[in-house]
Amino acid sequence: MEITVCNVAKGRLETIDINITKENTTWFEDIVENKGIRMLTDIEGGLLISEHNYNSPVLIYNVTRKDIDCNIHKALKLKESHI
Repeated sequence: MEITVCNVAKGRLETIDINITKENTTWFEDIVENKGIRMLTDIEGGLLISEHNYNSPVLIYNVTRKDIDCNIHKALKLKESHI
């Protein structure tokens, strides 16, 4: 499926083709004031961080779910450090 992501390495929005599956994605149900992480998805060469809002998911290269222990707080901190 095609989705629009914020590619922080390129500093722009772009459309990518991604297959979101249970093997490459961790889903989170915990929503705090609509600002929590919805899912973390490993893609070739990076990590896609999606939140429970209408913002575009953020693509960060050279990081995986394993690198941040699938931790919501680490994911938010990583996203904030790249934006």
